[in-house]
Amino acid sequence: MKKLIFIFSIIAITFSCESYLDEENIANVTAGSYYTTPTGVEDAVRATYGIMKEYFGPEIGWTMQTFGTDTYMEGADGSHKYINRYDASHNSAARYMRDTWRIFYEQVNQANAVLNRIESVEGMDAALKTTRTAEARFLRALAYFQLTRHYGDVHLTLEETEGVEIEANKTAASEVYSQAIVPDLEFAVANLPDNPSDYGRASKPAAQFLLAKVLLTRSYSSFAGGSDASTAESLMTSVINNPRFSLLDNFGDLWKLENEANAEFIWTIQNSKSQVDEKLDNYGHRAHLYFLMEYDKKPGMQRDTENGRPWKRFRPTEYLLGLWDRTKDRRYDESFKHVWYANKVDSKLPGVAIGDTAVLIPGPGVDKNGVDQEGYWNAAKKSTVSYNVYTAGDYSARTFPSMNKWIDNTRPNRQHTQGQRDYVLMRLADAYLIRAEARLKQGNSSGAASDINVIRTRAAWDGKEADMQITAGDVTIYMILEERARELIGEGHRWFDLTRTGKLVELTKQHNPTASNIKSHHIVRPIPQDQIDRTSGGYAQNPGYPQ
Repeated sequence: MKKLIFIFSIIAITFSCESYLDEENIANVTAGSYYTTPTGVEDAVRATYGIMKEYFGPEIGWTMQTFGTDTYMEGADGSHKYINRYDASHNSAARYMRDTWRIFYEQVNQANAVLNRIESVEGMDAALKTTRTAEARFLRALAYFQLTRHYGDVHLTLEETEGVEIEANKTAASEVYSQAIVPDLEFAVANLPDNPSDYGRASKPAAQFLLAKVLLTRSYSSFAGGSDASTAESLMTSVINNPRFSLLDNFGDLWKLENEANAEFIWTIQNSKSQVDEKLDNYGHRAHLYFLMEYDKKPGMQRDTENGRPWKRFRPTEYLLGLWDRTKDRRYDESFKHVWYANKVDSKLPGVAIGDTAVLIPGPGVDKNGVDQEGYWNAAKKSTVSYNVYTAGDYSARTFPSMNKWIDNTRPNRQHTQGQRDYVLMRLADAYLIRAEARLKQGNSSGAASDINVIRTRAAWDGKEADMQITAGDVTIYMILEERARELIGEGHRWFDLTRTGKLVELTKQHNPTASNIKSHHIVRPIPQDQIDRTSGGYAQNPGYPQ
């Protein structure tokens, strides 16, 4: 198996599981000459994949898709709390608003460069040319889908931009869907291989998955197509029935570093350990930093690679922590960290040796302060142990349950920020939940319940499978959103889940105490000031934001 890794357009590299393949520096050639050769086209396609790594993996993407929702609020650190607070800094000059726009338009333009040249390339196998065209169209569709989900109506171009461009349109999202996103993905579905030889390249099931999510998103809009939900259901059925994919038996196995190329992951954005360790790839997967509390300042603890470098960005809301019934559902226990073992001798913890428990966060269901009930960590029970126990009343911006899905203890040192994990953009459990949502949209609550029960059966503790089952009468859009939170938390879906279903303002106001400024216009981001300033005649700002 070869794993495809990309470092933008300066160096294009294909990486195998064991060693580097040929590395070619293309810094001193122009797209106009180099992209007209078979080798140039291959590098151009690789570069199209590489651009989005600046968003999917570093802090920007996690922040844009995690903050400002019902499930996560701000921790102690970080410079982009405005995205959670929806305050005056949540404006057109904000860096992450600008950079998200820039990154995905770079991806659009790179894809356009491939598509505008590939047909005239001589000496390239026709079938391979069609496959690479389909990959470029898949990646362009993904970029435009990101742009419309963040910004609504956006500039649409299917031609490469060369040199300085000061003209721009603001095309209705309906037209971006109909002219670019949907036809690009239909082409990709028709022309991509089911199982590419390079792990990480776009595939037919990845295109089916993305098109299903696109159509389900459109089904909620004012420009919905009459068959959007039913087509989304059909596409996800194709993915679910594909023999290449199956749910892992154990939820916790999904997050083992040695298990990344598993049967549940449909499409991931590739990272390479050697590249991130050597900083050849300066992005990598960085979520191991953001969901951690300040364990390294607790008695008996110091920062190490095993427990991670805690940047304290995302703190779970009380609502999120109350979603799991831990007597039946294993997903909280296999997504969050509970025990930190002492890694230094500390006079504040007499009798605690290295390797003994230093910190315990027992978590929801057993952490209620002052409750005199067997199994609960009340003050009396805390006083019986030699280590520190933090329960709900102790939580703060620095101390909170830490999500552990992305921990990366293979980093070369405790300060290293780039992680080796692949970014999981599509997995089979999400396919079941999207199909359930599409079925509910069509009034098929029984079918939706069946899909949700597949996920809940896998999530159950042994012997609790029957207790985890739901009925058709239980299925509402709120129930599906709760199930998506239980299953997919910390995977970068939440902001889009809430904006897609029209529940962002309602649920964020209800459950996120630090996002009280949210208003109806926040369902899309402000158009970046850079775009407005550089456009001849100006560029209209989104409603609700200062013009």
